[in-house]
Amino acid sequence: MLITIISSVFVFGLLIFCHELGHFIVAKRAGVTVREFALGFGPKAVSWHSGGTDYSLRVFPLGGFVRLVGEDPEEVEEPGSFQKQKVLTRFAIIAAGPLMNFLLAVLLFSLIYFAFLGIATFPVQVGQVTEGERAEAAGLREGDTFLTVDGEAIETWEHVVQIINRNPGREIDIVVEREGEVLTFSVVPKADEETGRGLIGIGPKSQRFLLLPSLRLGLQNTWNLINLIIVSLVGMVAGRIPADIAGPVGIISIVGEVAQTGIVNLLSLSAVLSINLGLINLLPIPALDGSRLVFLLVEGVRGRPVDPKKEGFIHFVGFTMLILLMIIIAYRDLIRLDIFR
Repeated sequence: MLITIISSVFVFGLLIFCHELGHFIVAKRAGVTVREFALGFGPKAVSWHSGGTDYSLRVFPLGGFVRLVGEDPEEVEEPGSFQKQKVLTRFAIIAAGPLMNFLLAVLLFSLIYFAFLGIATFPVQVGQVTEGERAEAAGLREGDTFLTVDGEAIETWEHVVQIINRNPGREIDIVVEREGEVLTFSVVPKADEETGRGLIGIGPKSQRFLLLPSLRLGLQNTWNLINLIIVSLVGMVAGRIPADIAGPVGIISIVGEVAQTGIVNLLSLSAVLSINLGLINLLPIPALDGSRLVFLLVEGVRGRPVDPKKEGFIHFVGFTMLILLMIIIAYRDLIRLDIFR
């Protein structure tokens, strides 16, 4: 339980801090007065004032906010007002939160490669052979350099993985160089029970602390996941994929389970959640950043803003609906986790 609490506070705190930091940095750069930067909700546990901004850590860690001068209609005419900025500036301030979540994912994935997993060497070599798996039975050893797999010349570890993954149950030839000698091994990848992909039980030889390759892979992983999540969301809306949504309770449970498997998996989960948070906030749902961006786009096209009172009412209704939805999802999570037993 203690691990779950600590890891959940770490993950949620990191994601929310980076999201609000995006709004904060761009607002400050644009000359907008930031009244408060808060992490959490409820009563203040710790607070201080610096540079014209109140900073606070609050009792309930699942949330946070940045309060800008001018967001309240009564403050529109005050110096440093958000509403007095150009449409493009306000758009950048609002979009900076989700974009910071994507940047956080890139940095987390990059950190994993840089400090923990490393980058596969070139030429591509076998770095580990799992005992009792099919690679060991076929005769592959650590240090073998890949030349071809199933007749295809090898330049990257990802290429090796792709060929093995797509050939479950089918014999493939792996040609390697070992101490100056060219050897050929035949192996039949076994199908993974969950994914159906072919596996033979090998890992790459890798080198850690390579900054630029780690950043490249971090960016690549983030981009691939953004595309995958968007496709999944579209599929759920269209009814092609069953909706499987977890709320804070479910996510906390997942975080606790993953935290017990190691720091690498916890960082990976944090990156995935950060991408989800960024994408969800870009949806045109009232009270979320995406809805505010839509209103700014409308203002840019019309040449005048939507009535602040009407916009505020729409956001209020949307926020109320989101709270109700969160309660329903939390209740489902509690039922699924047998909390009410």
